[in-house]
Amino acid sequence: MQAPFASCLAALALLGLGAGARAAEKPGPRGVIEETVSAALAVLKDAKLSKQERRSRVQEIAYARFDFGTMSRLVLARNWNLFSEAQQGEFEREFKTFLARSYGSRLDAYNEQEVEIVGEQAEPRGDVTIRTRIQGGDFEGVAMDYRLRSRGGEWRVIDVVIEGISLVSNYRDQFKEILSRGGPDQLLRELREKNAAQET
Repeated sequence: MQAPFASCLAALALLGLGAGARAAEKPGPRGVIEETVSAALAVLKDAKLSKQERRSRVQEIAYARFDFGTMSRLVLARNWNLFSEAQQGEFEREFKTFLARSYGSRLDAYNEQEVEIVGEQAEPRGDVTIRTRIQGGDFEGVAMDYRLRSRGGEWRVIDVVIEGISLVSNYRDQFKEILSRGGPDQLLRELREKNAAQET
């Protein structure tokens, strides 16, 4: 269950938890990306943090800024209804853990990258895509698009597109194949095993 663009997931760790936003003034989609990138870079550049501390903070960052509920439904698409309510809840938890740990485990590849916002685009359903490009390091020039959706006035990431490859679409294809072999039980089993292996 390895994404073909896994080598780029380290760059995804550059998406972080916004700090300093005024409570009465929630940032728009561009502001979310600007704030979160700045905060994440500060974590990644902090030489006082151990590798595990950085990974832990990146996981917290991902939890705070990704809408895993929406992502879970988008990834499973029509197959969402194959899952019982309990299985849906478990899938969301395991998928959330899987993604967050994947980001943290690839922090070793970070070597002083910067992120430049290069554009903004309106999407269907009121979504907005913020286009960015990595500057420096092994990911020099890599294009990354963050698609955000507003819920309750708060913008959160629902997909990341790296060099034209959508994270949601990529995992949808992988999970569809697993579901065809063993249904929801098989997919949940493989996610649990993958998360257990990452933990150790």
